[in-house]
Amino acid sequence: MIAQLTPRLLPDLNATLTRFFDLFGIELEVARRYGVKIVLIWALAFIANQIVKLLARRIVAMADDGDDAILSHGEKRASTISGILRGVGGILVLVFATILTLDVFMDIGPILAGAGVIGLAVSFGSQSLVKDVISGFFLLIENQFDIGDVIEVAGLAGGVERMTLRITQLRDVEGVVHVIPNGQITTVSNKTRGWSRSVLDIGVGYGADVDEAIRVLRSEAERFGTDEAWQPKLDAAPEVWGVQALGDSSVSIRVVLRTIPGSQWEVGREFLRRAKRRLDEEGIEIPFPQRTVHVRYEGRPPEAGDAFGAAG
Repeated sequence: MIAQLTPRLLPDLNATLTRFFDLFGIELEVARRYGVKIVLIWALAFIANQIVKLLARRIVAMADDGDDAILSHGEKRASTISGILRGVGGILVLVFATILTLDVFMDIGPILAGAGVIGLAVSFGSQSLVKDVISGFFLLIENQFDIGDVIEVAGLAGGVERMTLRITQLRDVEGVVHVIPNGQITTVSNKTRGWSRSVLDIGVGYGADVDEAIRVLRSEAERFGTDEAWQPKLDAAPEVWGVQALGDSSVSIRVVLRTIPGSQWEVGREFLRRAKRRLDEEGIEIPFPQRTVHVRYEGRPPEAGDAFGAAG
């Protein structure tokens, strides 16, 4: 059946294609010859793009340590490089495929020469863009931060969600997304590199025995450091440094908890909860701000009865 229909369909198909290409002034044989080249170019471009994606996924897979609960530095680094590789690789493949496609129809030498002049002119008008890309390149090479890190840059703090050669995207604790051009990043404060630290200043009342309060906090810190649920998140044994400051209404005792990167906030909250409970059990007061008001009168101070009478 198919063998019988094929001879009938081919002339109709050729006639249709001939009429279609005649609209553009292109001969059918020329279209066939060029069409094969174009299809081959874009097929190779598709394969190259898939190879880039495969390499990006491979980089992430090689860095995976199997622990989904905590991202290691290597996993963050791999995720950052993978994202940039996909973006830059995809753009390069698209550009080369487009150039090769144009080369099928015309001599692109003069076009490339003109594009170089135009690119030079555009670069003068887009110096900020060039600065962003160069800064992004050095941020990547110097490994100042990775996707998943919590950083503070340009007066903004948050977790790094996305990084390209041009921009860095942060999401803060309120869920607000900040997009920062890399050229504006001059100082990076990375809160999750290597190890982190939770610094807690716990206040006790002036009437409390400070030495006893320090002893209680050290006891609780030792207990916390051996807790099986929290020990994996600690990078070292908790430390109680002692009296840090004499405040308006309390004596501040500093407790320092060194943690694995990114765990300092939850570890700090948990220790504060335990410290509050333990100090309550020991009868040690955690004061709230108080104010003593001294009133001065000109002449004779009013009697208590006069004050109540005036109030009535």
